[in-house]
Amino acid sequence: MARRAHPKGRIVVQNRKARHDYFIAESLEAGIALIGAEVKSLRAGQASLVEAYAGPKDGELFLINAYIPEYQAANKLAAHETRRSRKLLLRRREVNRLIGAVNREGMTLIPLSIYFNERGIAKVELGLARGKRKVDKRAAEKERDWRREKARLLRTKG
Repeated sequence: MARRAHPKGRIVVQNRKARHDYFIAESLEAGIALIGAEVKSLRAGQASLVEAYAGPKDGELFLINAYIPEYQAANKLAAHETRRSRKLLLRRREVNRLIGAVNREGMTLIPLSIYFNERGIAKVELGLARGKRKVDKRAAEKERDWRREKARLLRTKG
């Protein structure tokens, strides 16, 4: 049986902790400016979004602190910094709206995943998020445990 393709294409890396630590109000897709060796590393499935975020700099949005390791087979001249800031490619209106939300409403831009779309172009799924407190995290965990227990009870009593 053939595996079904993911609707967003081939996912390289996901930030699983983001949904635990933040309330995601909205998610959107953005392009990312990469150099050749970074694309090769992503195609090899090597990246990490732990502690990464997106932030404004000079009226543009950048992905900050995302880890993309050096591609081993690349020429040493083509080597890149592993945690450099990478420009996010969005329309001007979206950039202004997101910068406004971050500055005014105290929201955060969190990268949820990096993936290749159907055309083979690297994309970042960004989430406009608000941080959770410990109480919120406990409540979400309690709700998840209750749903799991309820499903288990319904399955056994059938």
